Amino acid sequence: MKFALIAALAAVASAQSKLSHSQAVSQLSAAGISVSSSGGCSDRNTPTCTSLEQVNADTVAGAVTLKGACGCTVRVTGGTETGHAGGTYSHWNGYKLDFSKTSGLNSYITNTFTRIADRGDGYPQWEAASGNIYCDEGNHWDVTFYTDGN
Repeated sequence: MKFALIAALAAVASAQSKLSHSQAVSQLSAAGISVSSSGGCSDRNTPTCTSLEQVNADTVAGAVTLKGACGCTVRVTGGTETGHAGGTYSHWNGYKLDFSKTSGLNSYITNTFTRIADRGDGYPQWEAASGNIYCDEGNHWDVTFYTDGN
């Protein structure tokens, strides 16, 4: 039974619909979400760029849902570019986005979602009803979108 569940989860993970950088930026922009890069670039292989190349469609939809629910400023500062930690549910694999911290976003996350155990490196986390995880990494929010929900 456990193996069947793991196989089913792996199938779902591999079936994620991927977007190009321009498709993702277009969808985010249409929802009022900006994308910024400290390096002023979008090359996926350059860690100072902010790339959305190969981001999961559900990840972008989750960001749009977040923006609609909080009604606050939402700005993407990290995407699928190299330089983030690895793993199945990683930035590189299209499951994570980084967001600038703002008072509105900070308040929405910490007052709406459930505080859960720290990630293991001391950073506090909140979990949405959807299962998405919001981690306060000090100068930004690192969000893992398991679903397109809030």
